[in-house]
Amino acid sequence: MQYDANGALIQTEIPGLKLINRGKVRDVYDLGDALLFVATDRLSAFDVVMPNGVPRKGEVLTQISLFWFDLMRDIPNHLISADVASRPELAAYVKDLQGRSMIVRKAKVLPVECIVRGYLVGSGWKDYQKTGMVSGLKLRAGYQQASKLDEPLFTPSTKAEIGDHDEAISFEQVGGIIGADKAAALRELSLKIYSTARDYAEKRGIIVADTKFEFGEIDGRIILVDEVLTPDSSRFWPADQYQVGTSPVSLDKQYVRDYLETLDWNKTAPGPELPADVVKKTSDKYLEAYRMLTGKSL
Repeated sequence: MQYDANGALIQTEIPGLKLINRGKVRDVYDLGDALLFVATDRLSAFDVVMPNGVPRKGEVLTQISLFWFDLMRDIPNHLISADVASRPELAAYVKDLQGRSMIVRKAKVLPVECIVRGYLVGSGWKDYQKTGMVSGLKLRAGYQQASKLDEPLFTPSTKAEIGDHDEAISFEQVGGIIGADKAAALRELSLKIYSTARDYAEKRGIIVADTKFEFGEIDGRIILVDEVLTPDSSRFWPADQYQVGTSPVSLDKQYVRDYLETLDWNKTAPGPELPADVVKKTSDKYLEAYRMLTGKSL
C-alpha cells in the first residue's frame, strides 16, 4: 500500500489478486465470484489525477455511496457487502481496506456517463451563455449562474479513458450506442434517483446541483454501479450559503478546481502538487458533506 506524506492512500497493492483496473480514484480487483472496489484518496480534477491525495476521501466516498444505496433500496445496485473481513483473501489488508471498500457483483458496464443537472453551473452555464443551450437542449432565456432549472436535465457524456476528456453526447447518440430502449431506461432511472436524492438532501441543508451515475447490466437487468451521489460525482452546495448569480460555496472538489484555476497550468498531466492547506480544506469539506447528509460523523 502506498500512502503519501499526509497519510492519504495513493495506491493499493494486493499480491495474489488480479488488478482489473486502476481508475482515477478506484482500484478494482477480481475476487473470482465478485469484484473488490477500493476507493483510494486520489483526487482528479479536469480529468487529471493529482500527485498527492486527500486523507479520508476514499472513506467518505464509500460511506456516502453505502448510505444512498441503503436509502434507495428500490433501485437495484451492485453492492454485495462492505465487510472486507468476510473475505479470507483480504484478511491481511483489513486495516487498509475497511471503510473504503465494497465487494460488488460483476456487471457489464454501459459505456455512458449519466449526468443529471438540476442547476445551471459549470460547463452547463458556459454552454448556456454562449448558445442558450445545454448539451444541445434549448433552454428558456433569463437563467443566471447557479439558477435552479425548471426541470432537471439528462445530459449524458462518453466515458473517457484516464487523461482524456468526457464528451457530451445527445440522448439520440446514447440510443445509437446502447439501443433506444436502454437509453430511455437510463434517462428515467437517472432522473428518478437524482430527484429522490435532491429532495432528501434539501431537508438536510444540502443542494445537489448536479451529479453523474453509471449503470451496468446483469442478466439483461440494468443496475446502478460504481459510486453514487458523492462529492466526487456531484456538486453539493450548503443551502444556507446558496445565492443565485454567484459561484456557490461547495462541499466537493470544486474547491480544488477553483484553486487550480489560479495556477499557470494547462490542465494536462502531470498535475501540480496540492498545498497542505488545500488538502486539509478539501478533506474537511468531504467529511462535512457526509455529516450533513447522514447526521453522523466519520
